[in-house]
Amino acid sequence: MHVMLILPELVLIATVLALFGASLKKIRGAALSGIALGGSLLTLLATVVAFKASGTIFAGAYQLDGFSQLIKFILSGGLFLVLLLSRPLTGIEEEMENEFYLFLCLSALGLLMMSSAVELLTILVCLEISSYALYVVISFRRGEGRRSEVEAGIKYVLFGAAATGISLFGISYIFGYTHTTYLTEIGSRLPELLESQPLAVIGMVMLLCGFFYKLAMFPMHAWTPDVYQGASNETTTFIATIPKIGAAALLIRLISLTGSGVSEFTWVLGILAVLSMTFGNFAALVQDDIKRLLAYSSIAHAGYMMVGLLCVNTLGMASVIYYISGYVLMNLACFLVIYYLAPSGENITFDDLKGLHRRSPVLAFTLAAGAFGMAGIPPTVGFTGKFVIFTAALEKGFYGLVVIAMVNAAISAFYYLKMARAAYCQGEEQVIERMPLGLGVRIFGFFLIVAIILVGIMPQGLMQIADQAVAVLL
Repeated sequence: MHVMLILPELVLIATVLALFGASLKKIRGAALSGIALGGSLLTLLATVVAFKASGTIFAGAYQLDGFSQLIKFILSGGLFLVLLLSRPLTGIEEEMENEFYLFLCLSALGLLMMSSAVELLTILVCLEISSYALYVVISFRRGEGRRSEVEAGIKYVLFGAAATGISLFGISYIFGYTHTTYLTEIGSRLPELLESQPLAVIGMVMLLCGFFYKLAMFPMHAWTPDVYQGASNETTTFIATIPKIGAAALLIRLISLTGSGVSEFTWVLGILAVLSMTFGNFAALVQDDIKRLLAYSSIAHAGYMMVGLLCVNTLGMASVIYYISGYVLMNLACFLVIYYLAPSGENITFDDLKGLHRRSPVLAFTLAAGAFGMAGIPPTVGFTGKFVIFTAALEKGFYGLVVIAMVNAAISAFYYLKMARAAYCQGEEQVIERMPLGLGVRIFGFFLIVAIILVGIMPQGLMQIADQAVAVLL
């Protein structure tokens, strides 16, 4: 029975060990990507098999429930799609390919374990397993004499160390007040402490900083544009999707402990949400590099998700799970286009998008679906996700926050639609060469387009599962 409780983790550990063995044997190319892709697919299947499993192990520090199992399914599904998109590796040095897959799967393993951790030090260890793997892999970019990837790696390490230190300081405050590191015991005392003790509010905000860092939320956002721009396209695709799922999951679990009342803690997080949305959107307006634009966009989306988290009710928390699932699909659509427009792994700008509809209608339509979704245009999953989050906030009485978020969503439409417009406008060159795309890439593009629209039109299934998952916490 205990094996079933941690079946996805065991499968992913086996995948990591297989990739480690492949690195010793110097296995390269299709065989190596097959091991990584097969392991991620088996992990996804394991999450389905173990979906109904529940229980507590490791002295109560590791809990399996409907919430953790749903997050593991989304994480492993996202990992599979990211690895599928990254075939073959165009932006990674050939001698680093083994380590690239190894560290990516190791980072996903840390996030998988973090979704079940219900004890603060266990959560911190899982967070560091995920982070340390990414610290290494960010500098694996093809090309000699490049400074940007080294600079990106250093910034990610420094900001990660700072975020971890702040979170540890916050844990010391919470432990000092509650005399425990177990979330169930903290949850029984925390709402009263947040009402009566200002230092408890400070400690809780500091504790959340480690997850703000993963989510790229203000004020732990400064690493994002440089890391997105400096890392390889494959690494950036991973960073833009998978860690954000884990961060959103832990924020749901931790913020659900604070109670449904509106306190100073709620006001602090509300201000951070407004700053994150506003800064991210205004900074994105002036970007020309597409990956930097998506970096600032991710800062804004973190603010939207925080609006749902502040509600501390079933609808608000479930809407965040729905939103982050759709966000992964929309980001993958944009990065699929970036990946295949840059055959040598280089960064692309708006000029590179011009005439895309004639070079590759599939990629142009995929980019339009992703951009329209993130702009919140119906009938995409981005529109439905924002609608559900704003509905939950209105029910809670956060009218001013919803107005600010809607204004920000309108601002963001400008640069998202600018991406779609660039793809469908005529380039300056007279002769446009068509881009050859394999059948697999076309199918993947159509899958993302259909998923973005279909999940937006029919949100009931995912929302119902998310409702049941967060009901365990609340």
